[in-house]
Amino acid sequence: MGYTLNFAVVWRNFDRLLEGLALSLGLAVISILIGAAIGLAVAFALISKYRAASWPATAYVTLIRNLPILVLVLFAYFALPQMGVRLDKVESFVAVLAIYSGAYLAEVFRAGLLSIPKGLTEAGLAIGLTPIQIRTTIIAPLMLRNVLPSMSSTIISLFKDTSLAAAIAVPELTFQARKINVESFRVIETWIVASALYVATCALIAALMRRIERRLALPR
Repeated sequence: MGYTLNFAVVWRNFDRLLEGLALSLGLAVISILIGAAIGLAVAFALISKYRAASWPATAYVTLIRNLPILVLVLFAYFALPQMGVRLDKVESFVAVLAIYSGAYLAEVFRAGLLSIPKGLTEAGLAIGLTPIQIRTTIIAPLMLRNVLPSMSSTIISLFKDTSLAAAIAVPELTFQARKINVESFRVIETWIVASALYVATCALIAALMRRIERRLALPR
């Protein structure tokens, strides 16, 4: 075919890829932290015996999990301003990814909450703790320990979803790689390096999550 690999242009612009990777990580961390708070609240609502809490939570999870995240990104950036809600591209993407991650983490947390023995709640009430204290000091910490393995794959998936921010010109890793590709026409080299950065970052996230799991594991 006559195509000769030449990574020189990519290396000259490697700092731009690293800046894009740093932004991708920042988007992921902020969105997941917000999404985790949303997911925890929704998870408690899902298992609530009160329909006024469980039905809206179920509707939220069902709706968000059945919509492509790209559709949500484009809706937030292009449609919401028509309704008077104006966010810049970074803010709109963080909001979408937080809402999207909240729906997925809610299911993860719900499974973790259902795995907690009911006797712990009864024991907490017996020693005078309020329901809120029981949830924050007993149930939530134990649940988080139980769901760490499931959270790892969800967090990695959400980090990869930051690549969709390129659709609204957020200068994260995929956007920077695409820009270098257009400027240099080094298609294969650019995407090889960008892919390697994604793989390496996901591997580091997985290693970090495994380390946290080992630190928090109950002694046998």
